Amino acid sequence: MSDRQAANSADGESSAATDAGASIGLLSPEAEARAFFRLRRRLIVTQLRQAVAHARLRWSLFAVLSLLLWAGLFWLFAESFVFLRNWVLDPGTHDRIVRAVFGLFFAALMVMLLFSSGIILYGSLFRCREVAFLLTCPVRTERVFLHKFQESLVLSSWGFVLLGSPMLLAYGVVAAAPWYYYAMLLPYLVAFVYLPSAVGAVLCLMAAHRLPGKPIRALLGFGAVTTACVLWFVWWLLSGSENDLLTPRWFQEMLARLRVSDQRLLPSWWLSSGLLEATRHAWSESVLFLVVLVANALFLRQVAVWFAARIYRPAYSSLCGRGSGRKRTKTAWIDRLVLAMPGLMSRQMRLIVVKDLRLFRRDVVQWSQFVILFGLLALYFFNIRRFSYDRQYAVWVNTVSFLNVTVVGLLMATFTTRFVFPLISLEGRRFWMLGLLPVRRETILWGKFLFAAGGSIVPCGGLILLSDVMLGVSPVVLASHQCTSLILCVGLSGIAVGLGARLPNLREQSPSRIAAGFGGTLNLTISTLYILAVVVLTAFPCHFFLASQRTVGHAVVDRLVTDQTAQIWLLVATSASLLLGVLATVVPLRIGFRAFRRLEF
Repeated sequence: MSDRQAANSADGESSAATDAGASIGLLSPEAEARAFFRLRRRLIVTQLRQAVAHARLRWSLFAVLSLLLWAGLFWLFAESFVFLRNWVLDPGTHDRIVRAVFGLFFAALMVMLLFSSGIILYGSLFRCREVAFLLTCPVRTERVFLHKFQESLVLSSWGFVLLGSPMLLAYGVVAAAPWYYYAMLLPYLVAFVYLPSAVGAVLCLMAAHRLPGKPIRALLGFGAVTTACVLWFVWWLLSGSENDLLTPRWFQEMLARLRVSDQRLLPSWWLSSGLLEATRHAWSESVLFLVVLVANALFLRQVAVWFAARIYRPAYSSLCGRGSGRKRTKTAWIDRLVLAMPGLMSRQMRLIVVKDLRLFRRDVVQWSQFVILFGLLALYFFNIRRFSYDRQYAVWVNTVSFLNVTVVGLLMATFTTRFVFPLISLEGRRFWMLGLLPVRRETILWGKFLFAAGGSIVPCGGLILLSDVMLGVSPVVLASHQCTSLILCVGLSGIAVGLGARLPNLREQSPSRIAAGFGGTLNLTISTLYILAVVVLTAFPCHFFLASQRTVGHAVVDRLVTDQTAQIWLLVATSASLLLGVLATVVPLRIGFRAFRRLEF
């Protein structure tokens, strides 16, 4: 057979195959939806079986801690509503206060949901290996989008349900709401969650389509502008005389300022109004507000599907096809700063720190959520002074400051569990590259420890310093808090690096799944216990020391604790916390060194 005949035969077979494929066609939308429903059901069943078989400790701990958090929030909200009912006797003023609280609370959660859903959806749509497979299947593009949209919706909204449900249930119990109030809670929450999630999905698709080179930076830039607006709004809301706190004049002024959240076009107003109407036994009005929420949720969902059908696949192709151009050779300033540190680290150690630092910066989807958490904490610390703790409730200054230290420490424990613990596991399949270099394995672990400790000291110490300055604590307490933050950062880094080397998961490539395994759960548990031990060791001696100086405390404490005894307690507690920090750093690292030397790749 000649070459021309072979080519004609191949063309004929190709056209026949194309005609056969075209005759098959796609599934109907209903059949396609059923297929993806079965896929989702199998994924959920498989994950549940794996959780029961391999992650009982993690899920049990997660369930217990979530239940305790939910119960604490329910009690707090219930006591607050009881206080309003007993002390605000005018029904009109009471309704205005409750409506303002609901409106502001759900408006804030709506903004947070918008950005969190957009960021999570970006990772699901454009950085997930499952999507690369699904887009090659004979399914519609919008069906793939809906599949990942529903997944990101659950991931971004579970925190909203955890925070919002105790407040709504507590108000229903205090207000003696009828049964249909509780029956409509779940439909209200689901419909409300769909609205910001759909808007976040549209923003994510538009950013990826219009800015294929820097889509996530566009989302973060929009988030930064919105955060600046929120900061200005909080400053404007809390500005005023600090001497009028909790007075009738302060309440009237605050209600007047909160009218900005009482806009009829906001979904938060529909949600709060509908639920409040249900507590007043006006079930028909409540159903009408629920219908408005559901209708707008379905409309925005359809808008997101329409956008996905037209721009998702081109945006995905643009993101996958970019990078063929000229690569940047300029080193970032922070990398140059690390490389220029003489005497602190060896050359090999500095290069390892720079490598981990670059990998951390490139994981924008994950670290951006921690930036949001740090920003919210900084916003809280920046405005804590306006509540005049030092003038009206001076006895609580020390307690509030150490509670702030505990919150920052727990956030750092989450940070080290999510980013530092998986570092060794992620080196597993490419460790042969490091094995060819003249670098000892201990040097690799020391580099990861210095990366974790150096990267956590600055934000942790900065947040605690901001809290102390806003509260106006004494210099002794400020110095104690900075010492505590240093001990926490170094100890948490040692625990994460040591346990990460002792309990690696070399088969998993997802950092989030590595952190969610047995080793990550154990690391988070030990880190939490370590934080509580350090804070307890430093909090009580500081309180007694300030009591002996007659700055805080009661007269009974002043008589029991002398100045000299308080100084001795403070010195002993600081020494004990330092010793605990050394043990928490050295012992896990030694265990990790021993296991890392014997580890075979």
